Amino acid sequence: MTPTAQETVLVRLGPETLHTLRSSLEKLLGGQAAQPLLEAGFSCGGDIYRAFGEWLEKAAGVADPADLDSEALGELLSGFFVELGWGEVTVTRLGSAAIAIDSPAWAESSHTGGAQYPSCHLTTGLFSAFLERLAESEVAVMEVECRTRGDARCRFLAGAPETLQLAFEAMSTGTSYEEVLSADQS
Repeated sequence: MTPTAQETVLVRLGPETLHTLRSSLEKLLGGQAAQPLLEAGFSCGGDIYRAFGEWLEKAAGVADPADLDSEALGELLSGFFVELGWGEVTVTRLGSAAIAIDSPAWAESSHTGGAQYPSCHLTTGLFSAFLERLAESEVAVMEVECRTRGDARCRFLAGAPETLQLAFEAMSTGTSYEEVLSADQS
């Protein structure tokens, strides 16, 4: 099937390709491997957002993702990402200033564990660009749990950059991000 001029074309890659890409970059660049993966993810976030808009109109009859009811967002995002092959997600509000996006089997993560830090860098960039378009404002994303590290799920936090900076600083001193983010930020 040839896409029309307006349709967004996405190229499908299997999870093993993503794992190999990350592993190869880590061998070549060590701790610097995250940056090119973040940049690649951020660059594809716009395409994923456009594809979501096209999918959303067909799946839910909503012409503009910005018109989505926030209560329906998690379920629709999950359906979309499952259809793309990335995996199921749930979206949870953390206080008034952040959300968590969780997945028990995200495609970029490896179930083998062993990584020292969360490793879904491409997804972190992708979610940031995607959510910036949805929110029409700057959105930072930080992965705090990762199956590649041996956690039960991948968990991405999303919010304003200054909000996630507070969460990061708290985590670096041993305070949980939940404690910081669930406090009323207004």
